Amino acid sequence: MINKPSGFKEKTVILLQGVLTQGALTKVKPKGGSRVVICEGRPTLRAAEHNGRYFLDKKIKPVIICDNMAGFLFFKDYVKEVVLACQYADNTGALCDIGALILAVLAKKHKVLLRLLDGEHKKHFLGNPKDLLVLKGLPTASDKTYAYVPLVEWVPAKYLK
Repeated sequence: MINKPSGFKEKTVILLQGVLTQGALTKVKPKGGSRVVICEGRPTLRAAEHNGRYFLDKKIKPVIICDNMAGFLFFKDYVKEVVLACQYADNTGALCDIGALILAVLAKKHKVLLRLLDGEHKKHFLGNPKDLLVLKGLPTASDKTYAYVPLVEWVPAKYLK
């Protein structure tokens, strides 16, 4: 049996994905025992550092997770809201930081509120493969490996409703 993480209760998690602007972060207001959980944001970990610093400055202790651990939070029915960092949106969908699509699909399946908030705009849509093959100076794979590093992805409108 898997134990419940300390401080987690059903439907208490506000899950943040992507690097949000300062203005967008002010719109995330945890209340009633809600926990702010931030997807780390590989390959640069900027989401963890930037979003995490904002909440620490507000005396709110966030929880940082690896991006792919969000599925477990949905499975355990902890997620009450998902916030995605959005670059652009129209009636066909939204261009969001990488990792948004799977969270949008999970939010729709689990009938969880999903909000698009302003994300920091990317100068490039593809990252450097070396950023994924090395983490904080340590290799994550052989240097003979190639890495594909998209930084944004399109989320179709059907997952945003």
